[in-house]
Amino acid sequence: MTLPERYSEDILFFFAGRPDALELYEALFALMDARFPDCSVKVQKSQISFYSPRLFAMVSLPRRKSELGIVLTLGLSRRLDSPRVSVSTEPYHGRWTHHFPIMDKSGLDAELLELIAEALTFSREKRRCKK
Repeated sequence: MTLPERYSEDILFFFAGRPDALELYEALFALMDARFPDCSVKVQKSQISFYSPRLFAMVSLPRRKSELGIVLTLGLSRRLDSPRVSVSTEPYHGRWTHHFPIMDKSGLDAELLELIAEALTFSREKRRCKK
């Protein structure tokens, strides 16, 4: 993946005081980098965004500081009915946003990688439709 020059510093700042979340993020990043090496990453104040070339996945921290882990957000063309999803919304017709709380490394499995791949494909198809 294409990393910004300040990647390490920005990542450490984003996860300051949250070693559990940093460890999960690093494991997720390694999986995504191996499977989707042409993606880029942007660290922002409230989320870490993944692009190829459009936004397809985001990592954020749980709203409550007492909660462990990270939250992975994916945009899909369909509503996913799964116990893994904490919240699903349809911000506009044909786009469903899903939030996946990830509490430990067992949540970083083949099923999740397939959903990330689906989100990546969906983001690329949406780009073609808007031309």
